Amino acid sequence: MIDKRVASMAEAIAGVKPGDAVMIGGFGSSGIPFELIEALRVHGADDLTIISNNAGVAEQGIAALLRDRLVSKVVCSYPRSQGSIWFERLFEEDAIELELIPQGTFAERMRAAGAGLGGFFTPTGYGTKMADGKETREIDGRGYVFEYPLAAEFALVKAHKGDRWGNLAYNSAGRNFNPVMAMAATVTVAEVEHIVELGELDPESVATPGVFVDRVVAQEGSLT
Repeated sequence: MIDKRVASMAEAIAGVKPGDAVMIGGFGSSGIPFELIEALRVHGADDLTIISNNAGVAEQGIAALLRDRLVSKVVCSYPRSQGSIWFERLFEEDAIELELIPQGTFAERMRAAGAGLGGFFTPTGYGTKMADGKETREIDGRGYVFEYPLAAEFALVKAHKGDRWGNLAYNSAGRNFNPVMAMAATVTVAEVEHIVELGELDPESVATPGVFVDRVVAQEGSLT
């Protein structure tokens, strides 16, 4: 019987090692797996590469990982948000590396990794510093830049509902980068608001099929 449920956040993030790349879903404050991130902070693996839309704000989530100096590199589209004090502080100290990726390219690089593609050509960044050191090509009179897939050892995603097979349904904007991250990691861990019985999810609402998910954990206090 397939059952990907785990009992605790600590068990869910077990196996994350120093030096691993970890994708973390979310956009703004929506779709962020805050409880998994806190478990990762307590877990204590350092020298992490965090792949996420932004570098966190204030003292919560990704910002807490930076504050505790567990992160050596951030791969994102928006490193500076209002209140993102910890990224700015570490960057000024030259204590953290940044790989800046335009948001559409960011999503497509993860989708390419999940789809098993070797990369793709995009017009985004052509003729700018974003293209420095990268292969370029002219196609039908327009310049393109070659981008490689973006993968990770772990993906931490947040869903509204999930079943024991790992099928996931998201709540409106909470979907954001979570589905492509779930496809692009070796181990995908899903923090869900509600664990439901098999067959309870409308198949049309399942944005991430269980084949892409390895562990499912319910938020504390959620209905299971």
